[in-house]
Amino acid sequence: MNTIYLLGHILSWAVFIYFAANTLYLLVIAFCGRFIRGKKFLLQHDKYLIAVLIPCIREDHIIEDTARHAISHDYPFSRFTVTVIADKLQPETVKALKEIPVDVLEVDLSMKSRSLHAALESPAVADSDIVMILDADNIMAPGCLEKVNAAFHAGFQAVQCHRTAKNKNTPVALLDAMSEEININLFRRGPSLAGLSAAPIGSGMAFKTGLIREIFSSKEILKNPGEDREIDMQLMQRNIKMEFLDDAFVYDEKVASVVVFEKQRVRWLEAQVNHVKRFFDTDMKRAQKTILFYNKFFQNLLLPRVLTMLVFCIIIIILLFQVILQLPLLQPDPPVWITMMCLYFLTLFISIPLSFYSMRTLLALGHVPLLMFSMVRAVFKMKKNRTEFIHTPKSFTSDGN
Repeated sequence: MNTIYLLGHILSWAVFIYFAANTLYLLVIAFCGRFIRGKKFLLQHDKYLIAVLIPCIREDHIIEDTARHAISHDYPFSRFTVTVIADKLQPETVKALKEIPVDVLEVDLSMKSRSLHAALESPAVADSDIVMILDADNIMAPGCLEKVNAAFHAGFQAVQCHRTAKNKNTPVALLDAMSEEININLFRRGPSLAGLSAAPIGSGMAFKTGLIREIFSSKEILKNPGEDREIDMQLMQRNIKMEFLDDAFVYDEKVASVVVFEKQRVRWLEAQVNHVKRFFDTDMKRAQKTILFYNKFFQNLLLPRVLTMLVFCIIIIILLFQVILQLPLLQPDPPVWITMMCLYFLTLFISIPLSFYSMRTLLALGHVPLLMFSMVRAVFKMKKNRTEFIHTPKSFTSDGN
């Protein structure tokens, strides 16, 4: 029995140290993101030529609206192009896109990374200085490309815009929108202001054309459904910091149902696991062991937020049994565990914009147990070496809330 208690205490200390390290890291980053003043870049008279690329897989019902918004953006018309990478779109959709007019590159690749590679090797970006990548549901807010242009004039090679929700029409969408803003603070704004690199989200991101061409020529990204994480790895390998543009908004559709939430999280979980393994690949062993390297490695070890809250719920139940039965089930003592959990939730409260503090959000939190269950299901749906892109359907065509 003593041996069992000893093993249990060792395991509980290991779990505590893991979550305590996560909490301390996130708390520091959360404070940086919320309380350090962000950078502002002066708008420039000289305008870089920007190629806006919109990969689109089977999004016939929304891509026309996205393309119309993109081509009517307020950046000088002669200094940007819009190309829709049409993967499995209907012929009538392709025709309508060409009549907008935007450039259309038709492909049959079933993978976002391969679609982008095809576009980057096409004449569509041949003369461009910067490549801006959007998703099929993304709408750039006024001034977005102007701010991107200013950041590149300041010397940055990669920037992530502030992707924010264009819909909060269901409780799940509202929670997803809030989660996006938490991630913005913890993984984009906070690290950038702390002198680290912002993490790319997968859309609303811009790169020097030569750099992104080079990244999308690597074999690692062409077989990878989680291309945003591989971009992050490639930037880290080159010791390139990604800048975060807090006031350059890109509206993005949030998942409105538990079913779509689950599909999306399967994709994200698989990408996270695969990219923890990537740190031990041969090409990554050659990467400089800088603070960017160790920061990215640590970020990839963080447990997703919903799973963390599920683990905390289990630990609280065990602690209650420990107090009631007077058994030393966990180490350290319950007050230490509770303090650590409170600090973890403090990082979330700091990161949530004030606009989300409402009765509507409070009611939406009732869906969190259902999302926890979906995350557990997502864990069991993961595949080891998935090569296909998990498509999550989009339908919201307004940039309002």
